[in-house]
Amino acid sequence: MDVLSSRVLIHPRDHEVSTAFYRDALGLAIEREFPGGTRFFAGGGSIEVVGTGEAGPGPDVNLFLQVRDLPATLAELAGRGVEPVREARREPWGTDEAWIADPDGLRIVLVEVPEDHPLRRDQR
Repeated sequence: MDVLSSRVLIHPRDHEVSTAFYRDALGLAIEREFPGGTRFFAGGGSIEVVGTGEAGPGPDVNLFLQVRDLPATLAELAGRGVEPVREARREPWGTDEAWIADPDGLRIVLVEVPEDHPLRRDQR
């Protein structure tokens, strides 16, 4: 399989509220707007808030967003009214993670890879 691009589609209960959350609260840049949806830049992929959903997210699905500086990101989000669902902590696998949630309760895992983590070391 040769993947050319990727995106996550979120079908929110309230399209306008969720679009405002990803745009204003998280501060994601808009990649594209179209009738019924908005696509946001999210690192190497995209997050698309499109249409409306009925069931809402389940507890087994998380949106994973890697950030450069977790404490600074949490402070920035707090200034926009976004509080963590779970405070930042070092996970057993060595990354620093905090959880927030979108308006429908979708868990968004904010992750910082510490300087000394194997993912940050030059493996050559």
